[in-house]
Amino acid sequence: MTERDRERMRDFYDDLGDREWSRLEDSPRGRVAYQVHRRFLEHFVQPGDRVLEVGAGPGRFTFDLARLQARVAVTDYSSVQLDLHRRHLEGTQAETAVDSRALLDICDTSRFAGATFDVVLAFGGPLSYAFEESEAALKGLLRITKPGGYVVASVMSWLGSWRYFLPSALEDARVVGDDAFDLILSTGDLRHSQTSPVCQMFRASDITELSVKCGAELVAMSSSNWASLEDPQVLGELETDSDRWARFLEHEIAACAQPGALDGGTHILFALRRP
Repeated sequence: MTERDRERMRDFYDDLGDREWSRLEDSPRGRVAYQVHRRFLEHFVQPGDRVLEVGAGPGRFTFDLARLQARVAVTDYSSVQLDLHRRHLEGTQAETAVDSRALLDICDTSRFAGATFDVVLAFGGPLSYAFEESEAALKGLLRITKPGGYVVASVMSWLGSWRYFLPSALEDARVVGDDAFDLILSTGDLRHSQTSPVCQMFRASDITELSVKCGAELVAMSSSNWASLEDPQVLGELETDSDRWARFLEHEIAACAQPGALDGGTHILFALRRP
C-alpha cells in the first residue's frame, strides 16, 4: 500500500462527507445491509465490552455499540468523518459510550498495547484499503484483541460486486482495456481500474485463507446482501407492510449466512476469534 493509495482513500472519504451516513438509509438495499451488519454484530458484543471501532465513519454502528452497552474507542482515517461522528452523536445517549476519538491507519495499530480490546470492529471495508498489507493489518487487529475476543469486519466482495455492478464493470473494461480488466478479475485489486474509490476486493475463500495465516478461528461469515440487491420497487412496496418486511429480513439474514450465498453480495462480513 503506497502513500498515494492512502491519500486517495482519505480524499475519497473526506469528499464523501455525510453521504457515508445516508448510504445505509437511502434505499431498501442500504437499509437491509444495515440490518444484516447490525444483527451480525450483536452476536459478538457483550455489555461492558471495550471495543475499538476502526473506520467508524459518521457513527452509524457506534449507536449500535452504545445500545449493546459497550465502551467504544472511535477511530477513522478521515478527519472529516471523525468530525461528522462527533456531530451525529453530540447530545445523544450514545455519546456517553465513547471513550475517545482519534485518527488511525488500519495498517498501524502499534499505539495500542496487546490484548487491549474485547472486540475490534472494522465494518465498512477498512481492510479492503490495506491492499497487500491486509494480512499484516489483520494480524495487528488480532494482536490488540484479548484472547477469546473477536475481530468483526466487513470487506468488499469481489464476485458479488462484479455481478451487481456489471454494467459499470464492463464500461471500466472498455476504458482500461481487457488486459487490465483481466488483472482486476484475477486479483480483485481495483488499482488496475479507473473507478473510485480503489480497493482490494475479496472472495469468501480469501477470508478463510487469511484466518489461517493469522492463526485465528473463523467463527462466522455472511454476505451483504442476497435477495435484496435488486428490485428496489418490489422491496419498497414490501417495506410498507411491517409484518411482511420483518419476515423478509429474517429470511434474508438467514440466506446471507448460507455458504452458497457468501460471495453473492457487495460485502462479506466475518468474525475471527483470537485464541
